[in-house]
Amino acid sequence: MKYISTRGKKTNTKRFQEVLLKGLADDGGLFVPEALPQFSPEKISELQTLSYAELTYEIIHPFVGDDIPKDVLKTAINDSYAAFNHPAVAPLRQLDTNTWVLELFHGPTLAFKDFALQLLGRLLDYALEENGQRAIVLGATSGDTGAAAIEGCRHSKNLDIFILHPHNRVSDVQRRQMTTVLAQNVHNIAIEGNFDDCQELVKQSFADQSFLPEGLRLVAVNSINWTRIMAQVVYYFYAATRLGAPQKSITFSVPTGNFGDIYAGFIARGMGLPIEKLIVATNQNDILHRFFQNNDYSKKALQQTLSPSMDIMVSSNFERLLFDLHGNEGDTISKLMAQFQQNGQLHVNDKIWQQAKQLFGSYSSDNNSICETIKTLYQQTAYIADPHTATGIRACNELGNATTATVALATAHPVKFSDAITKAGLPVPALPESMSDLLTRTENYRLLGNSLHALKTDICAYIKQY
Repeated sequence: MKYISTRGKKTNTKRFQEVLLKGLADDGGLFVPEALPQFSPEKISELQTLSYAELTYEIIHPFVGDDIPKDVLKTAINDSYAAFNHPAVAPLRQLDTNTWVLELFHGPTLAFKDFALQLLGRLLDYALEENGQRAIVLGATSGDTGAAAIEGCRHSKNLDIFILHPHNRVSDVQRRQMTTVLAQNVHNIAIEGNFDDCQELVKQSFADQSFLPEGLRLVAVNSINWTRIMAQVVYYFYAATRLGAPQKSITFSVPTGNFGDIYAGFIARGMGLPIEKLIVATNQNDILHRFFQNNDYSKKALQQTLSPSMDIMVSSNFERLLFDLHGNEGDTISKLMAQFQQNGQLHVNDKIWQQAKQLFGSYSSDNNSICETIKTLYQQTAYIADPHTATGIRACNELGNATTATVALATAHPVKFSDAITKAGLPVPALPESMSDLLTRTENYRLLGNSLHALKTDICAYIKQY
């Protein structure tokens, strides 16, 4: 398998290990496969009886090729999902005749990010060991990515990890899941700004790594890293094959801010999975919804909401979709992204926009409708959904097709978002036993201004200490 950049030449290809370790392409673009592996209906039928770990190997091995030995890849996969607390790993819960919830919060940090980051940490450690290298993980989080990345990397002997989160803009549980991990190689940094500020600092740091000592490199764990997308493709296949694919088509409703989770569904569809529709579910930070409704991908002031993991206005992975819609023309995407960087606006021609609307639906929910959905769902089914999942369920209710099974992705455990659950008038679930003392554990994090110089100085100060 070869990979190309969304902003580069088609002839400038990379292998999987290069993509794994680089994260972001040198030209500022994102890596995508040169071509997608294809799964026939007969092959998809064979996947129906596999365990989650077995299915993962079948789906991602074509993306990895011989860059990682088969036995190493299988061990990394098995170890990654052994830590989940449900035997199905990603169980389906039926809400009504034709609506299902795919529970993606049974991993060690209670969020869907565990699916990719448990595996990513292990693959990074292997690749660095093979190449005799050490690296610094640098990532930004709107809440869940940070905890999952830290959990996936904290035991690594070849990685130090720096995670940026927006100060006072993540839930208490989300913050403490990061800041109470006191491993020597873990560094939490609160940035005085929002998630987009954190994400931009990460991108700028990757663009110019000259501040690092020779022999050290930055590694991405945000969904700009293709490995994240690759691992998330699996649960679309898992849910669909359990609900009748390939004989039946499935619609998925996906809470998303950075477009990575739903882009994985787009990749699954491109591989042959019969997905009828992908529904983009957003909160009030609705840049994606505005694009699919009005061809309006433009920045607005970021709002702080009850679903903070989606408080994102610049959706990094949207560039990957644009690349596909524009026929993999890197020069075109480079110009579009430069324009967006300059004036905060992006529009595509009508033909391409109509094509996007054929593939995706979208729906936006505000805080009141999120709380209403959480409350009504509980009254009807006794099921408590976190506020992000609630946006997906509400979008299902508004846009789902009565003749097609619709799956809403449940992206986090409700215990992580007590404010929303309380405002919906429901009791907050208890923390799992393994986290029962989370709110009393010692925290350790540093507060920095929204400054690239301050961030680089902080990283270098740490490097000098060791």
